[in-house]
Amino acid sequence: MKKQKDKITEEMTFSEIVQDYPGSAEFLFKKGFHCIGCPMASMENIKDGAIAHGEDPKKLIAELNKFAEKT
Repeated sequence: MKKQKDKITEEMTFSEIVQDYPGSAEFLFKKGFHCIGCPMASMENIKDGAIAHGEDPKKLIAELNKFAEKT
């Protein structure tokens, strides 16, 4: 039986998401988050990163969770 992963939350860092959810780096890159590999990705959480990139954090998290359900 496949273990269900936890939902993505606004407190998670970009690095955590990229590590735990295969394909999420490409998904984020396509959305304009080109700094996935930068040092800030290991410290910046999704909420702050979304705001810094002019994105609605709740919308981004919902999209990421929908993506994660498919993987």
